[in-house]
Amino acid sequence: MIKKYVYGNPFPTDAVVKDIEKAEDKMPFFETDGYGGFTYNLAENDIVYGLGEQIRGINKRGWQYISWNYDNPNHHEDTHSLYGAHNFIIISGKSTFGVFFDYAGKIEFDIGYTQRSIMHIKAAKNDLAVYIITGKNEKDIVRQFRNIIGRSYIPPLWAFGYGQSRWGYKDEQDIRNVAKEYKSAGIPLDSIYLDIDYMERYKDFTVDKERFPDLEKLVQDMKSQGIHLVPIIDAGVKIEEGYDVYEEGVQHNYFCKNADGEDFVGAVWPGRVHFPDFLQPEARKWFGSKYSVLTDMGIEGFWNDMNEPAIFYTEDRLADTCAEIEKLTSGNMGINEYLTFTGMVAGLNGNIGDYDKFYHNVNGEMVKHSEVHNLYGMNMTRSAFEALQEICPEKRTLFFSRSSYIGAHRYGGIWQGDNKSWWSHILQSMQQLPALNMAGFLFTGSDTGGFGCDTTEDLMLRWLQYSLFTPLFRNHSADGTRRQELYRFDNVKAAAEMIKIRYSLIPYLYSEFLKSAMNDEMMFKPLAFDFPDDNMAKQVEDQLLLGNELMIAPIYKQNAQGRYVYLPEEMMLARMKSRNDYQTEILPKGHHYVDVSLDELVFFIRSKKAVPFDKTDESTSKADIHSLELLGYPDSSYELYSDNGYSPEPEDSLTVSTLYCAE
Repeated sequence: MIKKYVYGNPFPTDAVVKDIEKAEDKMPFFETDGYGGFTYNLAENDIVYGLGEQIRGINKRGWQYISWNYDNPNHHEDTHSLYGAHNFIIISGKSTFGVFFDYAGKIEFDIGYTQRSIMHIKAAKNDLAVYIITGKNEKDIVRQFRNIIGRSYIPPLWAFGYGQSRWGYKDEQDIRNVAKEYKSAGIPLDSIYLDIDYMERYKDFTVDKERFPDLEKLVQDMKSQGIHLVPIIDAGVKIEEGYDVYEEGVQHNYFCKNADGEDFVGAVWPGRVHFPDFLQPEARKWFGSKYSVLTDMGIEGFWNDMNEPAIFYTEDRLADTCAEIEKLTSGNMGINEYLTFTGMVAGLNGNIGDYDKFYHNVNGEMVKHSEVHNLYGMNMTRSAFEALQEICPEKRTLFFSRSSYIGAHRYGGIWQGDNKSWWSHILQSMQQLPALNMAGFLFTGSDTGGFGCDTTEDLMLRWLQYSLFTPLFRNHSADGTRRQELYRFDNVKAAAEMIKIRYSLIPYLYSEFLKSAMNDEMMFKPLAFDFPDDNMAKQVEDQLLLGNELMIAPIYKQNAQGRYVYLPEEMMLARMKSRNDYQTEILPKGHHYVDVSLDELVFFIRSKKAVPFDKTDESTSKADIHSLELLGYPDSSYELYSDNGYSPEPEDSLTVSTLYCAE
């Protein structure tokens, strides 16, 4: 059952797509203060799931989280905000229910941080809708919630292949070399990503003709090798006379305004920029139409970035900061002055005060950006998705974004942001997956190997062994860091085998993705969701159920040669060094130490189940469901969902078939 409670005058976020009548009774479970505050008394053993893309564990108790989309590349344990705002949680325990705080501005979640037994949620203003969802169990609550927020985005099949990316591929030859080296190493590759380097001075929908003299030919040459090029699009539009996107935006008032009604000026990669007003339907349609500049060259996928929106600085704050720094540095700079100096410089980027300085035109009314901040990235992705439905109506286009709000899951996926080459970020990524699935985000994954810092060969291999199970499977790194294309490592054979195993598992991963999207289910679940009476399962934070057949338990510690796992039921351990070289054994319910060498993959098949496995597939373009085998328990079966991989509606070509495992 779902009940909707309305406070004040909520801004329409479009997160919920089904009409839910406003309830007139008192909201259950929470005490409200009438000022945007909601308090719930937590029992000792209550678990709190959700909040989508956030730090810390699967159980969110014990910390304070702030829903405020923020360009933060340092995902430390003391972080409060990341790139997305996903205000849906499930409290499981004394009472089990879900709650969605539909609010576009800043909202804080103190989940047993100030007081262990108190959860306090505080919205910046008392203008929000709150949905209370009760059901048979956590999975039923998620299914109900997903039903009212709309079907999750389904990407083309090729998007499930392996992708190579780097900020720092400077020219066409870099791209061609990456493709050549992967082919020489015998490693399958479905996509190469273009970061900001391909643009002319970081201007959206432009191509640097010196470094990429014929992008259209490059696109076609790559396609002939089965490789898709996927360019980045940023939110800020460079201020430059003669630049058509800038001039059209100014002419038609498509940019956000400052308090004086002039186009707001911020700064990102190109320097001074304007921000498209994605809350205007006309501006969304205009900006989305610009993607045709690249689709006309054969591009079939995009990733949207810097759309929190990120702001490096505003001119007035920069001027004030420089003036203060001049004063600080004019004399002897002691520790207090030095800390003030470094704090002022660091405070330029993403300063929360800057988001109070510009406005959106919403049906003729000027709305302060800070009140709708968390909707910006969602509506940028919506802009692209809706436009491409008109530009390329016959096929799906790959989209994923950095910033998001619940509702953005209908238009594209997300990647989990600018992580680091840290072992802890394998675990952090894994712990975000169930919460993101709860909020509708199915097409997601981390930057394999880590984006920032320098990766190592063992970290890369262990990360591959985790992320080969995630729908988005992309190796991405920052300019200036160690190059981490797989062919650069000594043990390239082990890395290649991990990629080939991924391709062998795509029939299963794609099938489970379709089931999750079409049936409003989760692809990744905490163990407790399927084993609610198992107290040990409730405590496991480093293992996940994948679909209805698998459990994954990655290694995420340096130099580890194995790990402990907890099996809530008997399972089959699958140990693979390659897709054609594997062993299985049955392990009973309970605790086990499992040896895992650096060059092998270990995962678990649930009792009496099996997964489809393709021993020959090396590319999504060569997938053949008629060549599948089943890997798992004898006499088991698997219901396979498949389609043609590109039709906008999967039902148009959906095939459901049952595969049987021989004795």
